[in-house]
Amino acid sequence: MTEHDDAQQREDERAQQASRGNNRTLSSPQDRYGERLRANMSAEMIQARVIESETRSLAQTLDELAVNGEVPRAAALILGARRRYIGGEGKGFAYAQLLNADLSATLSNVFLIDGRGLSPLTVLTDVRSTDVLIVFSMRRYREETIKLGRLFHEAGGQLVVITDAEDAPLASLASALIRVHTESESYADSPTAVAAVCHLLSALTTASAKGARRRLAVRDQYSAELSLYLPDTDPAELDSAPADTTTKDHP
Repeated sequence: MTEHDDAQQREDERAQQASRGNNRTLSSPQDRYGERLRANMSAEMIQARVIESETRSLAQTLDELAVNGEVPRAAALILGARRRYIGGEGKGFAYAQLLNADLSATLSNVFLIDGRGLSPLTVLTDVRSTDVLIVFSMRRYREETIKLGRLFHEAGGQLVVITDAEDAPLASLASALIRVHTESESYADSPTAVAAVCHLLSALTTASAKGARRRLAVRDQYSAELSLYLPDTDPAELDSAPADTTTKDHP
């Protein structure tokens, strides 16, 4: 290794350490872009750093959740609820859609607060103590999500908060607080651990949900009748299918 290469490596290591230290202080994607994605970095270097940080964030999240019991606690709240609402704004809404897709397949009375078919106002006018709201609240913490969670809690509902910090705005109101690590080497905070938590939470909930097997069977039946998906095909049949040797006349 040349002296120049050695100096470059030390500079890259210092930049990487600074990036990790600034993960919570650089709240703006614009600030993170300038700090983490420098012009002299190769695609291979960026890829290696992103893969390393994603692996680390996911491992930290799952290790902590395996110890603190917050996901089983959240699953129990969801199972015991009469109505299950899911909400989030911005990128949080994408996570809410993901969790809603999984939970609604095996549970009844799962509602996505999308601001169109179901608005926060409609939800808040009829909150019961048996209702639960699952909210995704990540930095820079959207005001709409914070207000919805606070008002839902004040109306007597239970909160499951999925967030990226122990002192996040809704953390103190949560009946179950699921903290995820979103540190990243990219300009955007990592979605990897959040998606994994959605999968973990839906898996635990479905495993104990009464009628889950029946609901899935009925969904399969109607999916087939509505022709929602391509028919299942054995790959061997595709390999053995005769090739189309017909020719077309051209003018």
